[in-house]
Amino acid sequence: MRATFMHGAGDVRVGQAADPTIQAPTDAIVRTVRACVCGSDLHPYHSMPASEHGQSMGHELIGVVEETGSAVTSVRPGDFVVVPFAYSDNTCPICRDGFQTACPHGGFYATPDVPGLQAEYARIPQADGTLVVVPDVDPATADDALLASLLTLSDVYLTGYHAAFMGKVAPGKTVTVVGDGAVGLSAVLAARQLGAERIVLMGRHTDRTDLGRAFGATDVVAARGAEGVQEVLDLTGGEGAHVVLEAVGHMPAYEQSYGVVRAGGVISRVGVPQYEDAPVGFGSLFGKNVTLTGGPAPVRAYLEDAIGQVLRGEIDPGRVFDRVLPLDEAAEGYRAMDAREALKVMLRP
Repeated sequence: MRATFMHGAGDVRVGQAADPTIQAPTDAIVRTVRACVCGSDLHPYHSMPASEHGQSMGHELIGVVEETGSAVTSVRPGDFVVVPFAYSDNTCPICRDGFQTACPHGGFYATPDVPGLQAEYARIPQADGTLVVVPDVDPATADDALLASLLTLSDVYLTGYHAAFMGKVAPGKTVTVVGDGAVGLSAVLAARQLGAERIVLMGRHTDRTDLGRAFGATDVVAARGAEGVQEVLDLTGGEGAHVVLEAVGHMPAYEQSYGVVRAGGVISRVGVPQYEDAPVGFGSLFGKNVTLTGGPAPVRAYLEDAIGQVLRGEIDPGRVFDRVLPLDEAAEGYRAMDAREALKVMLRP
């Protein structure tokens, strides 16, 4: 089968890989209907050391179940499913608490043990706990907009939703979203779904912030750093935002976040942090009684409800996809996203 490999910084190739097989009775094999490139895939695209064999890539997928292990009971061949970006048993105490990305029996794709999902077929461990069936949809006849929205539930929209959920976004709240990438825009949409009264989007790319306004942003701040912080404070009467959703992962975004958060407010981070050390003292969090939360989104916890919202037409998160390429052109998808020529690239096998 064809699959995407990263051989080093800026070096993405599509090549042949062995077809996946059932390795454990809890596995399933899924045929890809749509996959995509994630903003977090760009971190190794900037920094991965050169490798002769390369690392398989990808963690977002919708597809059709082809084969199941002997212990799998919740899905069967022919089912159309959403594949969360992390696999989990969904039955252990951690999963029952709603944090499936920390499942002790789970894990992530695109590792030496479990190949990535930018491929024609994928092995899904812990299939019973991981895969969620999309009812009454035939992917062969479904329109592209519906497939796009369902694909966002594998990661990007529900990562934005997780930011808003952990930040306790609610009616009457003012929310600032830091970052106008696909996750940031998804966070805007989720904050609107949760009833935020005012949503300030910090981003400087007009095509993206226009979509942010369509998703529910009431204000856009293009400035960064101290200037951007001051603009948000001015918009909020000097008080700042009740909730800040940080969707970037770099230190300047974190600094903007604690600069604009209101006393007693919450910063919820879902941008994969590219740092370990960060200010948490009196001048950043402690002095304002600010809560810091967020983390890898347990999309499995939210999937059933979100699938229903998409099928009922209540949300259309698939609008974050602005380019569709064949899997063979995955390298162009990485390049376009890195160059900000594309917001989010969908891959079609």
